[in-house]
This record gives sequence, C-alpha cells and structure tokens, in this order.
Amino acid sequence: MSAAFLRPGRDEDADGFIRLIGDCWSEYPGCVMDVDGEVPELRALATYFAEAGGALWVAERDGRVIGMAATRPMAQDAAYEICKVYVAKEARGSGLAHDLLGAAEAHARAAGAERLVLWTDTRFEAAHRFYEKRGFVRQGPIRVLHDLSNSLEFRYAKPIAGLVVQELDAAACASAERRLSALLIACVADGTSLTWFPPLAPAVAQDYWRGVSSRVALGKALLLVAWLDGEMVGSAQLALDMPENQPHRAELRTLLVGPGMRRLGVGRALMQNAEQAARGIGRGLLVLDTRAASSAEALSRAMGWTELGTIPGGELGPDRQPVDVVHFWKRVDG
Repeated sequence: MSAAFLRPGRDEDADGFIRLIGDCWSEYPGCVMDVDGEVPELRALATYFAEAGGALWVAERDGRVIGMAATRPMAQDAAYEICKVYVAKEARGSGLAHDLLGAAEAHARAAGAERLVLWTDTRFEAAHRFYEKRGFVRQGPIRVLHDLSNSLEFRYAKPIAGLVVQELDAAACASAERRLSALLIACVADGTSLTWFPPLAPAVAQDYWRGVSSRVALGKALLLVAWLDGEMVGSAQLALDMPENQPHRAELRTLLVGPGMRRLGVGRALMQNAEQAARGIGRGLLVLDTRAASSAEALSRAMGWTELGTIPGGELGPDRQPVDVVHFWKRVDG
C-alpha cells in the first residue's frame, strides 16, 4: 500500500467525496445522506469553495480519496470556517487528519484570518477530541439543522493570529480540559510553583480541570486562556467564592505558561486580562501567592502588585525542600 498524499480537490473527485462522507456518516445511527436534497455542492465541490473564496484539499492513496478538508471566509471580518473534514476509518490515527487541518489552517492564515470557526455534529465525539487537541474550544449555542439526520451541531473556534486571551464559559472550559491538562502536566514537570509534585498523572490533571469547569459553571471562578498563533499556551483563574463580607475580593490562581512559551508576554497578558475581568464584575481587590524568587514573583512586582508578606518555608519545591511563599495584593478598581 502506497503512502497517502495531499493535493487540491477537484470537481471530478465528487464520487470519492460522496463515498467518503457517506462511509463516515454510516458509523453513526440516524445519520442519513441525501446528496441532492441537502449537500448538492458535493457534485462540484472544488468550484463551490473556489467561488466562496476558499480552498479544498484531498488526501489520496492508490487513486482513492481517503481524506478531505476545506476552508472559506466567513461574513465576519477576519474569520474563516473549517469545513468538510473527513478521514476514512482505516487512515485515522496516522496523522492524516492533522495534515489536512494543518493545510486548511495555513491557507486561512495566509489569507489574513484572525480566527477559525467550525461546526461539528454533537454525535461525532472522536472529532470533538481531535479539534480540542488542536486548540479549538466550544463557543456559543448548539445549532439545529432541521435535516433528515435531525442534526445538532457544536460550534468550535480559536484565534490564530498573535497573542489572544479569552474568558471561557463552562462549555468551553470543559472542551479545553485535555489541552489544559497537558499544559498543567508540562508546567508541573518544569517546576512551576503549583500544588503538585512532578510527575503529575494525567488522571489527576484531568480531574482538576473537571473541577475547574464545575466551578466556572457555578459562578465560583473565571477561567482565562491564552493562545499564541493558534496554540493554547497559558491560562489563569480568578477564584470568586470569597466570604460573605468580602464580595469585593478575588484570588488570582494557577497562572500557567507553557515551557518554551515564556518571556513572550503570555503571563503578562493573562494577568492584565484577569485584572480587567475582575474590575468588570466589581472585584476591585485581588490577592495572589507564589514561590519566592520565581518568575511569577518578578512579574507580579513588575505589574505593580504590592507584597503583603513572606511565609518562610511556606511550600515544598520540586526537590521536596522548603521554599518561601510571597503573598501579594493589588487594587484594580481605580
């Protein structure tokens, strides 16, 4: 069997597209394919995307279409939609889906896109995991298609240009759990001042982020995430569940910046956005704590936080030896 290769899609690939998508849909009970009634563009798909200002790619092996992906500009400024991402069952796990989506993302970037959007059926759970691995998060309400398959679709999106920080709601937070778990594991392994000793087990990291998702859903926390050129590289949280007599306070917690992504302004952007978010909800007094002599301590001082005091031996470092913990506060209500 020869290796698969990517090439631009052509209208004459129509039979291959129809077979590929039909095979993929057949894996899910209730998914019905009515080409001429619901997806007639498959008859001339390359022309369809070209006329929309987009592009189409095919993965071919031994003369057979085994994968596809497309992209096109959206009505919103600087947004591109990722469309028609399918890979034959026997080719999954080979990296082919990453190659196809990578080609679509590269095209969108070259065209000046600042963010990507896609819709995926709520039944396509493997696809959801794939998109989440690529840094996409759920955003907005579920879309109802009113088609023969009674389709409901999730909207996924991510920024792809420069450094962008966004607040995630509960659904987005849950969809980001896998990527955030990988980020947390990497930061713990790198010795970041956090709750855990290295190595951090994936199950522990995932359980932690499930708890964060629940706290966000209950209004007990805000989660901010940073992307750098389309890659999720950092996060920060605001804990909001303060005592009854302290409704004006919040705590900045779990500031994460991936190893290799530091000194690029990610931590500063996360802290600035956290301060703005706190001010926006009436939390004018913030506190945080961090390991002494850490990059987080230096950043806190540089951003105008005031030292409250130091607890000698307040935590154990990665080598299990006591290290000092510095507490800071900052007013952000002007």
